[in-house]
Amino acid sequence: MKYLIKKMRELADMSQEQFAKEIGTTVVSINRWENGKSIPNPMAQNQLNLFCANHNIDIADIIVEKYRYEHNDDRLILYHGSKEGLTGQIQPKSREDCDFGVGFYTGTDTIQPLTLVCGEPNPKFYVVDLNLGGLKVLDLELGLDWAMVVAYHRGYMDIIKGTEMYEKYAHLFDGYDMIVGYIANDRLYTELTRFFNGDITDTALMNCLVALDLGKQYVAKTQKGCDAFSIVSESDIYPMELTALQEKAAVRRKESYAIASKIEKQYRRVGKYFDEILRGE
Repeated sequence: MKYLIKKMRELADMSQEQFAKEIGTTVVSINRWENGKSIPNPMAQNQLNLFCANHNIDIADIIVEKYRYEHNDDRLILYHGSKEGLTGQIQPKSREDCDFGVGFYTGTDTIQPLTLVCGEPNPKFYVVDLNLGGLKVLDLELGLDWAMVVAYHRGYMDIIKGTEMYEKYAHLFDGYDMIVGYIANDRLYTELTRFFNGDITDTALMNCLVALDLGKQYVAKTQKGCDAFSIVSESDIYPMELTALQEKAAVRRKESYAIASKIEKQYRRVGKYFDEILRGE
């Protein structure tokens, strides 16, 4: 929180005295906030949100920068958002209908895990590093196989259970400790659903994937994969930050929808529909 408050004051080019006066508090409070000795109460956080709106300051961008960790060549740094926090040993647990099935999910970008948990009451944000040595890793390229893997884990392929195609994706990850692939995030959710429901073709979907510049996720499928992670830091996400992130997520979805709509029109009848692919046509 101290980074966030100091950064918004600096972006507004104000002294602590000027800042305190505008948001209706004391210089002592500002100093304590910026030094991490206390945090603003909910009413003060509302005032800070209003301050940023009045000065055209994007809080979400500051938050993303705040949580970003400095990378170097010696460590693979990744990010994880948790609804309530991690306790004990990291384990391959998640919903079954996640992109790559049950596992421990981390990503290369800060914004995805932050927006993923911003609607939860007590979320935690983690920076982790990963040692891939000794792990069996599958790097899933961005393409139709990636989309079909997501379709399988979301249950859209259940109608062809027992077929060769179904079995291919049911067992694609067998024997692997770690799956690396692109994130079917909130920016792409609508387009994937439209593809699975037969509203757009695979060509339209693939072009949407490229245009939206998705981040990558590293998903541990086994305990061995989970044990390769080390927690670098754990952070609370404060109410003011949650509000800003929720607004940012809505803006990102709207922007993505506009981009995807243009692509859908361009490739309306080019390529194959999902049901045609399932039938092997």
